[in-house]
Amino acid sequence: MPEPVIEVRDLRKVFAKTVAVDGISFSVQKGEILGFLGPNGAGKTTTIAMLLGLLTPTSGTISIFGKSMPKDRQHILQRVNFSSPYTNMPYGLPVMTNLKIFSRLYTIPNAAQKISALAETFGVAHLLKRRTMTLSSGETARVNLLKAFLNDPEILFLDEPTASLDPEAADTVRSLLLKLQKERGLTIFYTSHNMQEVERLSHRIIFLHRGKVIAEGTPESVRKQHGGSLEEFFIALARSETTPPAAHSGHEEAP
Repeated sequence: MPEPVIEVRDLRKVFAKTVAVDGISFSVQKGEILGFLGPNGAGKTTTIAMLLGLLTPTSGTISIFGKSMPKDRQHILQRVNFSSPYTNMPYGLPVMTNLKIFSRLYTIPNAAQKISALAETFGVAHLLKRRTMTLSSGETARVNLLKAFLNDPEILFLDEPTASLDPEAADTVRSLLLKLQKERGLTIFYTSHNMQEVERLSHRIIFLHRGKVIAEGTPESVRKQHGGSLEEFFIALARSETTPPAAHSGHEEAP
């Protein structure tokens, strides 16, 4: 078994008296698409923030590419990227200007040519001269994904990549992500509340509830274990006000 590109052990994050992430452990293999799931407040965003070095863990360890996060954060961040519909580029600047600024952060040579090539891939070449504030939600999502590919990341972190998109735009984004993942052997770590999307994209999924891992495996194995659809399981977690379902200790690898 090759060494995981992400390995998390006993990760814990406490804010004052609130335990946001409660001793979770997991690993992600190169080329795997991992769905990191759970209701609002489960600890997903806090975990991603720690994986990106934006938050320091209270305890536990994070290893990415065999390097320690946050100790080796600068080295790691050159090889990963992140996209979320909840983070925005400066609205008043043209799209091309925004993308050139991000290119400088990654010291990307021949940035204009790289941006133009990616703009063709993502179908946004006609948007490069537009001001960012004029883009639709679907156009913004594709531009954000273009930004996330500027440094040819080996790991792509995505926070609800199709949130707020109409069905056609969401389907376009999913198809594009699958195509690029297969072409590049890309590792994708993403969150979503759309369980149909999860079943289409994910090799493996992890469910969090109240900061703990309570289910892990392929989408099919989690369905079978809990005796219903992923959507039913997700809704039950979101409505739960008592002790969550028993944690699943088994680890299944992606096909």
